[in-house]
Amino acid sequence: MSQKTVRLTMAQAVARFLTKQMTVIDGEKTPIFGGVFAIFGHGNVAGIGEALHGIKDTLPTYRAQNEQGMANAAIAFAKASFRRRFMACTTSIGPGALNMVTSAALAHVNRLPVLLLPGDVFANRRPDPVLQQIEDFGDGTMTVNDCFRPVSRYFDRITRPEQIIPALRRAMQVLTDPADCGPVTLSLCQDVQAEAYDYPENFFDEKVWTTRRLHPDADELAHAITALKAAKKPVIISGGGVLYSEASKTLAAFAERHGIPVVETQAGKSSLPHSHPLNMGSVGVTGTSASNQMAEDADVVLAVGSRLQDFTTGSWSLFRNDNLKIIGLNTQAFDAAKHEALPLVSDARVGLDALSAGLGSHKVDAAWTKKAVDGKAEWLKAADKATAATNAALPSDAQVIGAVQRARKENTTLVCAAGGLPGELHKLWQAETPGSYHMEYGFSTMGYEVAGGLGVKLAKPDSDVIVMVGDGSYMMLNAEIASSIMLGAKITIVLLDNAGYGCINRLQMATGGANFNNLLRDTHHVTLPAIDFAGHAAAMGALTRKVASIGELEIALKETAGENRTTVIVIDTDPLITTDEGGNWWDVAVPEVSVRPEVNEARKGYEKALASQRIG
Repeated sequence: MSQKTVRLTMAQAVARFLTKQMTVIDGEKTPIFGGVFAIFGHGNVAGIGEALHGIKDTLPTYRAQNEQGMANAAIAFAKASFRRRFMACTTSIGPGALNMVTSAALAHVNRLPVLLLPGDVFANRRPDPVLQQIEDFGDGTMTVNDCFRPVSRYFDRITRPEQIIPALRRAMQVLTDPADCGPVTLSLCQDVQAEAYDYPENFFDEKVWTTRRLHPDADELAHAITALKAAKKPVIISGGGVLYSEASKTLAAFAERHGIPVVETQAGKSSLPHSHPLNMGSVGVTGTSASNQMAEDADVVLAVGSRLQDFTTGSWSLFRNDNLKIIGLNTQAFDAAKHEALPLVSDARVGLDALSAGLGSHKVDAAWTKKAVDGKAEWLKAADKATAATNAALPSDAQVIGAVQRARKENTTLVCAAGGLPGELHKLWQAETPGSYHMEYGFSTMGYEVAGGLGVKLAKPDSDVIVMVGDGSYMMLNAEIASSIMLGAKITIVLLDNAGYGCINRLQMATGGANFNNLLRDTHHVTLPAIDFAGHAAAMGALTRKVASIGELEIALKETAGENRTTVIVIDTDPLITTDEGGNWWDVAVPEVSVRPEVNEARKGYEKALASQRIG
């Protein structure tokens, strides 16, 4: 049997293959890869670098400033695209590759697709040890890229050029699978990148990938319907899976038809419009009073597309009904069956439709629905008070959120990740359209925000992308401001300077700890840095302003809305104030023994709170 072939280097085969992978969005065929982020070094510049140059007019290559930053941007692109499209990232071997490991973990936890292509050592081992190669005294096959194994959904090391054929096919299956979706790492030995092979031409045939929508098992569906029909106080937890399934309209119709209130996780926020009467808002540790009072009493929880992490469940202290049942509607069986849930392995949209059909005209008691609506009205009063304008010299995070919301209402996508802001935003940000709230809180990765904003802008070029970030997270990773300038991808960064790690300082205080090593003033220092954040961002090419009040912040946001260049607005804030209303206990272990009475007192409170936890 004769087979037509084309002779290419392994790197050229990778590049050509990527250009042939397509998807369909809104009825139009489009490349599934939105581009490749690359920082070249001796492990990829001659192989992958030359190959990407050959396709630069078909698949764009973006030059970043930091490997973790570019991978974060690529992951944000995928999240903002509801996992319909994604990107690849390539680095040299050694430190360049390892800089992406944190990002791989971020993608793994959040079930987000990204293709990582780190360079690796020579497969032929002739120049061993090559520059930047580690040497394991007991394992000659070990390289730094083995660090990617536990944080990749699929890992492969390519030591022969023909191995890329099954590896890339497997990579695409994982990247597009709703259940197994996550980071794929193909570790590319640098000599093999340059080796030629006669590849089958059909390996480069165009392939269109569409969303697989899993239908529920009949028995699982029947059990879930029975549980919902028997429920007196049901609640829906809306997780990220609702957004990835593009099931927002289906969720709204389900809640309305059956009178069931909806609470949102960090990943699921914006799955229902904030203004929807049955959207109680955020749930759990950073939950609204409206959501948490419903969750406390719920006898059946329908968890849709949620992995039920501890912030959602209040470390499993939130759900207090002795007869609680959980229905886990999820594409991933691992998540669907957590905590003795009745599993309903299914796509969110398909599963909700099937449940609704089985429930028919069934509707919960009107008193339960009314309790939800009344609870939301009370919460909104508290939220309005927390976000109201102020003349305070050092405003709270909530007051800054209110200013941003008032100044930029139309077509806004809010991006954030770590520190105290995610909790306040989860409670207070009023998201009206799916995906307009972009929070990386699965891994809570400091430094994600700026790079994430860039990735969101690349995915949604017509959106007004606003990044909210604290000074601590900004200091960790800010270099992709320069990338956003290079790419003409305008984002607005609101930088809240509370002079340290304010969120962890508050947690330290809440667990009886002394103010120590979090706020700059409480560190071991000779002198305190007077960081000019506006000047720093301006040095990278951004338009910048330092404002002295909430009023000035609103004016600056309005005046810079029409700018076409990344803008950074800096405001000093109070590190200690948070929104008292809402929220729930979170399990952070307090020492059993301490010489400090504050810790001993906190331990008593901790032991009391432990009694409310559900075990298993």
